[in-house]
Amino acid sequence: MVVGVDVGGGSKGFHAVALKDGFYHGRFKSCDAAELAQWCAKTLRASMIAVDAPCRWSITGKSRPAERELQGRGIHCFFTPTREVAEAHPGSYFAWMFNGEALFKALEKDYSLCRALPKPGERCCFETFPHAITWHLRGGNADAKRKRSERLQLLEKYRIATEQLTNIDWMDAAICALAANIAASGKALEAFGEDRTGFIITPGMA
Repeated sequence: MVVGVDVGGGSKGFHAVALKDGFYHGRFKSCDAAELAQWCAKTLRASMIAVDAPCRWSITGKSRPAERELQGRGIHCFFTPTREVAEAHPGSYFAWMFNGEALFKALEKDYSLCRALPKPGERCCFETFPHAITWHLRGGNADAKRKRSERLQLLEKYRIATEQLTNIDWMDAAICALAANIAASGKALEAFGEDRTGFIITPGMA
């Protein structure tokens, strides 16, 4: 059993999708990080959790190494600021990153954050990114402007039922769950970044 989580800010909260043996198992929505962590650890007893949110803040105020490495591959992504910069922002733009921080903290009791590539059987959580997952599994061909159709096609390719994935948040959660399932299955992975500011882990190139 693995879980993928799409993280939003404010009332949007968390959308989570569970896969069992690679097939759709269920979904869960909450604005409470602790409630979601409980669902993963106690209700499902999931082995790996893949989260679409930064697991660490920037140290320098510039983008994290993981984000620069993805950009170097032509994979566009959000840049994570320092926590101080995010706190000082007048709006709620970074609310989803604070929600991600809360989720990783809630998960840490049962799931250690990956500090290297995860191994089959390891009970852990890691940061991932749906666009990067799609890019790798489509052989380096992904367009964020067509993300809905491309991600649906990818899920169908991996025989993941999509009837319950009624919006892009559920789809992104399922894409993250697909990455967790690939990791749990011992298939090829890539890690971008370094330990201090966190790794972004994706499947290897298809």
